[in-house]
Amino acid sequence: MITDAFDDRSPAIISPVKKDDAYKVDACLITFSHEIESFVAEKYASSEIASLWCASGRTPVYLIERGGRKFAFYRTYVGAPITVGLMEDSTAELDCSKYILFGGAGCLNKEIAHGRVMIPTQAYRDEGTSYHYAPAADYIRVKNAEKVEECMKTNGIPYVLGKTWTTDSFYRETRNNFEKHKADGCISVEMECAGVQAMCDFRGLELYAFFTGGDLLDAPEWDDRDKENHDGGQHDVGHFRIALALAEYISK
Repeated sequence: MITDAFDDRSPAIISPVKKDDAYKVDACLITFSHEIESFVAEKYASSEIASLWCASGRTPVYLIERGGRKFAFYRTYVGAPITVGLMEDSTAELDCSKYILFGGAGCLNKEIAHGRVMIPTQAYRDEGTSYHYAPAADYIRVKNAEKVEECMKTNGIPYVLGKTWTTDSFYRETRNNFEKHKADGCISVEMECAGVQAMCDFRGLELYAFFTGGDLLDAPEWDDRDKENHDGGQHDVGHFRIALALAEYISK
């Protein structure tokens, strides 16, 4: 059974090995949007500092220099296995302990999450990856939710705290399961959070995660948003600006 998969008594057959010349950065930002990646590469990146490889091709890792700090940035793929795999690979290329994961998610409770950043506090483990990094349990705690909340408060960004439902199969999000997870306090559904948190816990890394729904973020106090691509969807570059503000906040 997948719930018996966690093994911390024998060594892994393959493990990432940090390079001697791993590039030191204050934090690494990870997006899922190819449009945000293009925007960052054009407007913010000063260079490419690494490449992550898989069968789908090369993933460039960009350097962002801002206020005397250095941040890495790259685009991952949808789903816990590849997202976790690329993060594992990044630990060989980067000298970094703080990772910011942001992207679109389904909203399970629009009455409280409409127009707000969704900050996960726990992730329901309806996927397989997390069971290889942590003992079996229904939920895994997203440890840095309070830090993410502090950043949103500081920057006047509307947010809501709640559990998230991490699934491997969006075509099998049935009505009964939707109602069950909503009743249990889940406000979002996505495909990576539980696996990424489990990996970060196992490797001694810090995860800072937030999600955005399809609705426009109405944030009257937040004035550092892009005006040209303000569509409120997954590709809204304003979400990157929020992630960058979070990177600066946790690097103080």
